[in-house]
Amino acid sequence: MSIKQNTTEGFVTTPDGARIFYQDWGPRSGRPVVFSHGWPLNSNSWESQMLHLAVNGYRVVAHDRRGHGRSPQMWDGNDMDHYADDLAAVLTALDLRRATLIGFSTGGGEVARYVGRHGTDRVAQVALISAVTPQMVKTPNNPDGVPIEVFDGMRAASLADRSQQYRDLAEGPFFGANRPGAKVSRGMMYTFWLQGMQSGHKAAYDSIKAFSETDLTEDLQRIDVPTLIVHGDDDQIVPIDVSARQAAKIVKDVTLTIYPGGPHGITDTHKQQLNDDLLAFVNSCR
Repeated sequence: MSIKQNTTEGFVTTPDGARIFYQDWGPRSGRPVVFSHGWPLNSNSWESQMLHLAVNGYRVVAHDRRGHGRSPQMWDGNDMDHYADDLAAVLTALDLRRATLIGFSTGGGEVARYVGRHGTDRVAQVALISAVTPQMVKTPNNPDGVPIEVFDGMRAASLADRSQQYRDLAEGPFFGANRPGAKVSRGMMYTFWLQGMQSGHKAAYDSIKAFSETDLTEDLQRIDVPTLIVHGDDDQIVPIDVSARQAAKIVKDVTLTIYPGGPHGITDTHKQQLNDDLLAFVNSCR
């Protein structure tokens, strides 16, 4: 399909002074689709999905979370409330309306918290991909969650040698490369490492608490637009039983799509399947 496209990028300044980098692709007449990335990545992690939707007529926008990628590092504000407010600043500055918000992993939490804090006046649809919602860590109210010791281990690894931590994640559970017969390219692994090292040390460290401990249950309850949840059933980073399957019980108008054998990083390992599913979803908006 051939369409006339504009490709731009820029920065939006938030009320607390953070300058959030964004990419803005596709025809300006297209309905907007806005992407929120995972930890410790940046908006480039969405490039396959962005290109696919842009060439199919949508205006696609993705930003680098504060302290990640090309957004300058902020000492404070590395938490879900600020992430959501930064997303709101991008939507407002670009005056995006009837948008589909798509969040991967930590970005799924960001999207949910955005709805919890800002509502759905600008939102037509929500998609949560391998998302951390409703809450990852084990608590008295979330007894099936992941023990806090797992996240303490991530923090310790980050302080000890975060470059090696990102290599270990990429070469192990993130893309399912530790599974027998897995075929994960070196390029895919290197890209994860590269994007991780482009994040600020403090921002990435703080984000571990944000994505693991934030309770997003009430935010999910406030989602009142059609919602797509996509998750791999072999996700070793955000186990499906404590995330997607629980979130699907909370959101009102929801479709749960499970990728058999899918790891956490399905945006890359299952990119064509996800591209097709997302295009079908955004096309369903009336």
